[in-house]
Amino acid sequence: MNSLAVALALGASVLFAFGTAAQQHSAGTVPDDRGRGPGLVLLLVRRPLWWAGALSDVAGYVAQAAALGLGSLLLVQPLLITTLLFALPLSARFAGRRSSRSDWAWAVLLSGALAAFLAIGAPSAGTQRADLRQWLPTAVVLGLLIGGSLAGAAARRGASRALLLGVATAVAYGLAAPLTKAAVSLLGHGIEAVTGSWETYALAVCLVGGTLLQQSAFQAGDLRASLPVVTVGEPVVAVAIGMVVLGERLAADGAQWVLIALLVAAMGTATVALARSAARPGPGVPAPADGAGPFRAERPT
Repeated sequence: MNSLAVALALGASVLFAFGTAAQQHSAGTVPDDRGRGPGLVLLLVRRPLWWAGALSDVAGYVAQAAALGLGSLLLVQPLLITTLLFALPLSARFAGRRSSRSDWAWAVLLSGALAAFLAIGAPSAGTQRADLRQWLPTAVVLGLLIGGSLAGAAARRGASRALLLGVATAVAYGLAAPLTKAAVSLLGHGIEAVTGSWETYALAVCLVGGTLLQQSAFQAGDLRASLPVVTVGEPVVAVAIGMVVLGERLAADGAQWVLIALLVAAMGTATVALARSAARPGPGVPAPADGAGPFRAERPT
């Protein structure tokens, strides 16, 4: 296991956590009658804390990219789930409340399951890049998933719409991880190699599109409808691409696969519970009605 990649991934988690907590707090203190559409953005850009959160997100992405340049998707992406472990106490501090005992119990479960997954699975790296022919089947499946989610979201309102937009967001961000890995691998060949690669432009589309989809999901309804699926779905999509397209593997055999499946289920359950807790309104802040809530958070991982 690449210890530097682990350190960078955990550093990215801390930075993402601060960015999420800071921007959630900044957005959450905007009065509802002023927190709609472009007006919210104009208010937020005047707040130093929001900018601190935005810069922390950028630094987190740089650390994530560096980690992906050194380690596999199977190693880095699960580690980024620990963003929730750091975000919960930060969010509680900003909101002036305490994390509940159940939050800490879920945090312990997530930490233990993640450590066991990495120790037993011992993820191994595959290739840094894959050609378009190798990408094509996976890209078609994920494209259909995004298209179906957007079509379903267009016909629904409230929590159902937020959930479907969350699925599309998770796929976009999950695609961004292996594309980031590919772009980082080209840096050693010069800027022309980076700008001349299709992965660079696909990455830009995924990042911009994912950001727009995420904001739409958070605006569509209660944050608790979309944040869990984004938080869980992003690493699932990235890991699946790592295994199917880039040839990454887990060093598991026989009964170990059963244990790994149980650990993955435990991580998923704990992640959903923590994401829902992170999306819970603070004291004195009513949960927004479906379709009426202002933007409350940024990218979770």
